[in-house]
Amino acid sequence: MRVALESALREAVRTGRLGGGVRLPSSRALAGDLGISRNTIAAAYGQLGAEGWLTARQGSGTQVAHRAVAVEAPSAPATPDASRVRYDLSAGSPDLATFPRAGWLAAARRALGAAPAEAMGYGDPRGRSELRRALADYLARARGVYADPDCVVICSGFAQGLALLCQTLHAGGATSVVTESYGHQSHRDAVAVSGLRLTSVPVDAEGAVVRQFGDADAALLTPAHQFPLGPALVAERRTQAVEWAHVTGGLIIEDDYDGEFRYDRQPVGAMQALAPEHVVYAGTASKSLAPGLRLGWLVLPGRLIADTVALKVLTGGPSALDQLTMAEFIASGAYDRHVRRSRLAYRERRDKLVVMLERQVPEVRTTGIVAGLHVVVELPAGQREDDVVARARRQGLQIEGLGAYSATGNGHNPALVVGYATPPEHAFDGAIATLCAVLARAASA
Repeated sequence: MRVALESALREAVRTGRLGGGVRLPSSRALAGDLGISRNTIAAAYGQLGAEGWLTARQGSGTQVAHRAVAVEAPSAPATPDASRVRYDLSAGSPDLATFPRAGWLAAARRALGAAPAEAMGYGDPRGRSELRRALADYLARARGVYADPDCVVICSGFAQGLALLCQTLHAGGATSVVTESYGHQSHRDAVAVSGLRLTSVPVDAEGAVVRQFGDADAALLTPAHQFPLGPALVAERRTQAVEWAHVTGGLIIEDDYDGEFRYDRQPVGAMQALAPEHVVYAGTASKSLAPGLRLGWLVLPGRLIADTVALKVLTGGPSALDQLTMAEFIASGAYDRHVRRSRLAYRERRDKLVVMLERQVPEVRTTGIVAGLHVVVELPAGQREDDVVARARRQGLQIEGLGAYSATGNGHNPALVVGYATPPEHAFDGAIATLCAVLARAASA
């Protein structure tokens, strides 16, 4: 009874139904009205007084505290109505239903069983040595990265890694970062929040236009598979970028977000090995496994390690258990097997998507198809991205226009960015059929 009374009075004061200065009945009178013990009333008044909702003075009785004001419950930010989305073709996510749960659990058991007691402590802020060694070996053979385990720093995904790098650069006197004209807005926001000035360079069929880097202190690139347009940075421009870094002392941040997924030719190796002291290699498990793991890594030039790690101490990182599990998952060969299976599955999806678009909507043009987990679908002449995206949403299809990724708001024909890895397998055909229907209507409009 006391808890119920406290809750009722607290809510009445919180919402303003009992205003500041209002005198409450005496414990004796209220006990008589409610038919409960006077001690219960006195205890409730005492508790609410201790919390600051009520005040009690000799000769004045118990009153509502004047500082107690009506408080509105915080409202959640507006979000899309997920219940209306039947199919999701957003870019940037793998098929979460294919996460290797059994293999991950088995790796976790082995890793936890073999872990020393100190693994459950705070540990090295660079991350667990087991994972840093496993990643150094894997990245060397799979991506051509020159990686000493001591230069590897484990992060809570790419976002944390980028934020740490930008803060380190700013603290060291850097003032500007150049990015590709198309990419994630969240990455540009991370640069801007750190206090660095943001500029961008165009992207064409050969990747970022490196010769326009100018006097920037750092460049953020996606050289293996430009996001979202799709071209790989050609060899000549890779060389130009490295020469720019050598001459200016600039830093290249290589975002290798989906380097394992290349379908029609040999994977393009990381450019970090061309200049390990001028290139930061950044990788993540978000596309190969799942973004919910929050596992990413940086391979840093020696000169940046101490300052970056000093900042990372303040922000933490992934749990030791997840790091140990990932290390075991890589060392056992399970990670390679999962990537190979995923590569085959996503290639089949891409092929089916391209064929269906060619057959049902020949008016559209598909680009950026040689790698990754998405393609760019250029719209028929006269069509607006916003209109097609809105039409898709009315059909229960979540999809994004290319303009959402532009730093400048223009520069490319209207197009959609189609993430063909996102839907679970059972929903893939329905998602693509809906997409084709929406595009066919757009083409005939």
